Amino acid sequence: MHFDTAPTLNLLLRGGTVGVLLLIAAALWRDRRVAVAARFGTAFAIGVAASTLAAMPGFAAVPDLWHAAIVALAAGCMFVFWLFTRALLDDDFKPRAWQLAVWAGLAGVGALNCLVIAPQHPVAPAMGLFMGLMPVAWALLAIAQSVATWREDLVEGRRQLRSLIVGATAIYTVAQLLAALISGLDLKAVVESPLNAAGTAGLTLFVAWRMLQLRTGDLFAPLTAAPETMPTAAPAPAPDARQLATLNRLITTEHVYREPSLTIAALAARMGLPEHRLRKLINQSLGHRNFNAFLNAHRIDDAKRALRDTALADVPVLTIAMDAGFQSLGPFNRAFKAATGLTPSEYRRGLPPPKVAGTLARSSRASLTQTLDV
Repeated sequence: MHFDTAPTLNLLLRGGTVGVLLLIAAALWRDRRVAVAARFGTAFAIGVAASTLAAMPGFAAVPDLWHAAIVALAAGCMFVFWLFTRALLDDDFKPRAWQLAVWAGLAGVGALNCLVIAPQHPVAPAMGLFMGLMPVAWALLAIAQSVATWREDLVEGRRQLRSLIVGATAIYTVAQLLAALISGLDLKAVVESPLNAAGTAGLTLFVAWRMLQLRTGDLFAPLTAAPETMPTAAPAPAPDARQLATLNRLITTEHVYREPSLTIAALAARMGLPEHRLRKLINQSLGHRNFNAFLNAHRIDDAKRALRDTALADVPVLTIAMDAGFQSLGPFNRAFKAATGLTPSEYRRGLPPPKVAGTLARSSRASLTQTLDV
């Protein structure tokens, strides 16, 4: 008598994967739930757990509320992954209402597919194609997000994470589509296969292993530091005084941040340093986690002085923004309000800033000077 072990193996792999994912979600929520990226990481881990269950053969064919809830979470999983990558790689990321609406729409389509649309329904093939292609689309967006902002990231551990984990997860999702095309199977059969279960289990263990290796500060921005003390929260043990002096001269005397197209590669070349050394200098000695945020802090400092200068009262805000190094008014307005709590026009009129407003630009310049004085 021949006993087929594939279904049992499939079930065991998926059950173990769900257990590990729920442990990751619980750990993230317990330790870092205040951080936006940790919240999305928790939601993504739960979503992958739901996807692992929903991909079991025949699971989505059971039209009850319990199964529909699992399928709904699975349907929005890769959209949450895209949001997770954005929050993880951008410390200033804030979710918007339309993003919640998109997730709710995807989850609703998944639940509808489970509760209402039977496999024999005329729209079932189109719905199946939509449900299969949506995760691929969000995975491709996550890859694009990771590549677009990779060079500006100053946190070495996070740079490695985006390359290894974000890339691996996104590429794995695309690989499922390619496997279906090459093998001639439909995407549903590929997703439900024991091989897919093994791949999901291996990727989950890999993510858990990498997260255990990284310091918490590499993944998430500090939560307890006030804006005025944040840049000095992670000082380097022994910063190179000459390198800091050179950086200080370029910033405070030559005002290189006023160059709109300045890149970390160009600044490193002026200092005669490899890029990774300059990243380490700015991150570990000054506490900045993103190169563009480091430049914008000094640009906003410039703009604040110009806006309060009575001799420049007739100069348009756009001109001040462009002179400070911004390329357009929209990003300048957003960055200025995030740093001061006021719009540029309000700041120019002398309105008092809100008590919770940050002073990132002033503290950035002060931290550079204080580090040199140590």
